[in-house]
Amino acid sequence: MSKYLTFILAMVIFAIVHEGAHALVAQAFAEYQAFQVHPYGLEVVFKTPVAEREGVKWGLISATSNVVTLLLGYLMFFFRVKIAHLGSSFLSALGYWLILLFLILDALNLSFSPFIYGGDIGGIVAGFGINQYLIQIIFFIVLLINRELITQKLLPLYGVKTKHFLFQPWLRQKDNR
Repeated sequence: MSKYLTFILAMVIFAIVHEGAHALVAQAFAEYQAFQVHPYGLEVVFKTPVAEREGVKWGLISATSNVVTLLLGYLMFFFRVKIAHLGSSFLSALGYWLILLFLILDALNLSFSPFIYGGDIGGIVAGFGINQYLIQIIFFIVLLINRELITQKLLPLYGVKTKHFLFQPWLRQKDNR
């Protein structure tokens, strides 16, 4: 049960951080209207209708949450050894899931998710005038790099072993003899 609890708690923390960043930046631009909880997740509702959104502020409102979660993921990854060896197995497991989710979810959100649903990329494209496919390619590369960090450093640290190709390193590490 503890394994599921740490994963669920990590998902909730991720959602609060991600959507909370949207809400804080939207509030700074006087665009925050409401915070809604749906069966499928959390949603920040903005004052301006989607069709009328343009300008850099929408790029910032949309992009900041992704940048924040990725940077927090890298920060936690930097301290992964300390997190893994916390005195509490619950906190250590929670740290594992937080690192994994913060490194993967928003990179996935900006690379593959636009093919399924719009999401944050629409505001980034409208706000900064950057080509959507360029953003998707950049975050696909980020996703691949983060996947390698996870498979080569995080999974071994936590003793996770699997034969599944998605969780095996694709790049060979230099032998340090």
